[in-house]
Amino acid sequence: MTVETGGLVGQSKNNITTTVKHVNNRVRYGNKTEKKNRSYKKMRREVVFPRVPDVLQQLFVSCTQIFRGPGFVPPASDVNKLCDIIDKMKPEDVGLSKNLQFFKPTGSVNRTPRVTYTTIYQCDQFSLCIFFLPETAVIPLHNHPEMTVFSKLLLGKMHIKSYDWVEPKDSIPPSKLRLARLKANSVYTAPCNTSVLYPTTGGNIHQFTAVTPCAVLDVLGPPYSKEDDRDCSYYKDFPYSAFSNEGETTRVSEEEREGLGWLEEIEAPENAVMDRIDYLGPQIIENY
Repeated sequence: MTVETGGLVGQSKNNITTTVKHVNNRVRYGNKTEKKNRSYKKMRREVVFPRVPDVLQQLFVSCTQIFRGPGFVPPASDVNKLCDIIDKMKPEDVGLSKNLQFFKPTGSVNRTPRVTYTTIYQCDQFSLCIFFLPETAVIPLHNHPEMTVFSKLLLGKMHIKSYDWVEPKDSIPPSKLRLARLKANSVYTAPCNTSVLYPTTGGNIHQFTAVTPCAVLDVLGPPYSKEDDRDCSYYKDFPYSAFSNEGETTRVSEEEREGLGWLEEIEAPENAVMDRIDYLGPQIIENY
């Protein structure tokens, strides 16, 4: 994967410039202070990384206590605890600002906008990631096998469409199409509450489309893993009316059909490819 050279810059007080810069697959977050000496012939530059915000450290510590591996669904009390923490998170807690150049309108671009992501922290039990979506960019319809995922829209406006399977895979005959129930099909604007999806409920299969440039924080428990047969699958959706009785084992009333659709598993589409950049924002303290 490649990352174009460039930067995201926002001006703050006291002549401090907050920078998010892509250099050799790195994203730089920090406060860069520039000072001139008396001769004005030299420029001193220091990169000072901010200390970890309490809410980000609290999120990390809580995740280490809550997540237990594939298929594990945290109890309601722990789900509420994580939601309460994530709801309090602001873009600044991960070094972001709506004043950054990335989040400002730009001229038309004659290419498909590409999604970028960075990983704040990852272990076998969970991961903390941020996804950056330029305007009109899409993270295509995909699933989260045996995972519980907390998502928080930090910046921007995004359309989210999500589904859950109507019946377990083991209970239906093999078919290219599988019946799913629509769980969400709405536009969300930051700041908004944390959303949660579970291994079999809550909109486990979802698609993100950026109405404006967006930044999304995802807490995945556990993260994707090809080695553990927990890879991402992609889908194309069709209206329920597009196919008649295809793979259907239960009778569906007219009223129920409004919230149903058919999903077909497909190869990873072109817009599923993302650019990865290193996270150099506020650093989590592991031995807290």
